[in-house]
Amino acid sequence: MEAPNNIETPEKPAAALPEPPQRPSRLGPVGRVLLNLALMVVGNVCAAVAVNGILVPQGLLSGGFTGLSILLYYLPPHLPVGLWYLVLNIPVFALGWRLVGRRFFYWSLVGMGLLTLALEVVKVPVILEDPLAGALLAGILFGAGGGLVLRSQGSAGGLDILSVIMIQRFSVRLGTTLLAFNVVVLGVGALLFPLTKIIYTLAMIFVAAQVTNLVFSGLSQRKAVTIVSHRWQEIAQAIISDNRAGATLISAQGAFSGQEEPMVYTVVNLRELGRLKALVSSLDPDAFMVVSDTLEVSGQRIGRATHW
Repeated sequence: MEAPNNIETPEKPAAALPEPPQRPSRLGPVGRVLLNLALMVVGNVCAAVAVNGILVPQGLLSGGFTGLSILLYYLPPHLPVGLWYLVLNIPVFALGWRLVGRRFFYWSLVGMGLLTLALEVVKVPVILEDPLAGALLAGILFGAGGGLVLRSQGSAGGLDILSVIMIQRFSVRLGTTLLAFNVVVLGVGALLFPLTKIIYTLAMIFVAAQVTNLVFSGLSQRKAVTIVSHRWQEIAQAIISDNRAGATLISAQGAFSGQEEPMVYTVVNLRELGRLKALVSSLDPDAFMVVSDTLEVSGQRIGRATHW
């Protein structure tokens, strides 16, 4: 007589959502190198136009190593800004050789060389009688140039390298290093120049920071979206198939109803956000969505990992 089978068969786990298809890269290795060079050349030319065409003629300063180079240029023996920038970068790159990634180091070396060359070669006069207008235009040029350079795989050297070293060795945030350095440069400048010049410089730095974020992120800025809906499964499948994005299910329980239903979590860029909203609304007009800004996203498909 056979013994009764009292071994319970475990339930099969729910099937995982399928992986979204890979997005093929449109650029090969050579194309990526050419793109990096193009971004660096255009970005550094913009910065050189701002320095030689606006800041130096207007007697203004700037932030970072460029600002320190301009400050030293105003002092005897009035060496060129490009030469000061090169000299200041030598100890920074000596430190960076052992403390930052090789690819980032080499591309930053190229970027620093291009900016040094641009500061010596590109001398386009920009005639502006109003110093405030000059500061704002310089901020736009600096921001656009910095954003383009950051979209490559390197930087223009200087404070970028120093900031990376500080965050890797001492966990000091990038913004903290930038702020501290600029406070020192502008503090010294306040001892040598009228206060109005320093205020104009502050306006230029603020505009440059905003334009840099706009150019660097652009329409590729990532948004984190959390969706609460009774039709969560259909929404998750639609996100994967229609938007070619990933989706994560997070266990959740309603505080009022006590019903357990997963939330759908996904990350999309600005170009895909409108389409995602329309998709969710078509499946469930009563769905609850929360859209949040992201500071940084690293990942295989949607993320942009740091290249330090």
